[in-house]
Amino acid sequence: MAIPPASDSAEPNSEQAYNDAFARLESAVTTLGVDVLGIQEIDLNQPRSSMAHHVQEIAESMKTAHWAFAPGIIGTPGEQWRKIESESEKIITASNNSLTERAYGIGLISRIPVVQWHRLELGRSRVGLPLAVPRKRGLGLAYVQDEPRVALAAQLENGFTVAVTHLSFVPFVNYFQLKKIQKWMEKIPGTPIIMGDLNLPWNIPTKTGWKSLIEKRSYPSWDPKIQFDYLLMQQGDSTDSSVNELHFPPLGVSDHLPVGVELEIKPAQSQR
Repeated sequence: MAIPPASDSAEPNSEQAYNDAFARLESAVTTLGVDVLGIQEIDLNQPRSSMAHHVQEIAESMKTAHWAFAPGIIGTPGEQWRKIESESEKIITASNNSLTERAYGIGLISRIPVVQWHRLELGRSRVGLPLAVPRKRGLGLAYVQDEPRVALAAQLENGFTVAVTHLSFVPFVNYFQLKKIQKWMEKIPGTPIIMGDLNLPWNIPTKTGWKSLIEKRSYPSWDPKIQFDYLLMQQGDSTDSSVNELHFPPLGVSDHLPVGVELEIKPAQSQR
């Protein structure tokens, strides 16, 4: 699920824009009611989002201290930005929350206690593509440069390890990024689940040997035509599981529809 700027019409730093944006987020989180939430296109200290700290504010709405923000860049996408330069910038948490620069990336929030956080660098495509982008009146075309992509994983106390990501929109680059995440997850203890905006249509993620826990057209949210958003699990990890799709009403906070499942499964005792 992507979180857009606070308002297209309000002054970027206005208190009303901030309050409106926070109210929308809080309402969406209450509606979702999930234990683990992965989010993409997340802002930190951006004027366009009324200087919001999206991940922290969502975590407060979920009443949990177990959250992390993994910036892909420091700065603003499509404008001026730089790569991550220090370890302290890689994973922002409640105990490492001193980043004051503008940042943009992905987030993971959990009501289930997190044992350890992990981050994987995925690189970026050197070429961009003309993409359909939301406008005030329908869709328009714009040439978009790619930015560095990352994956963020949480080892959960219940035996699962959940990763969130937002892969490149460039074909083949995104596929190999997904394969890199899968190989990385096999080295982290816990039953692995990958979720996020994979930018891979036509159920391509299932060609990697992992299975999709949900089939749902998720983009664009106002008239969904294609599935970009997935929850993936290794084949064989869910033999004795029950997987039920969660159905959410329109949230009004994203150009993607949220996807979710309820898992009833005994996590495998990983030997990794």
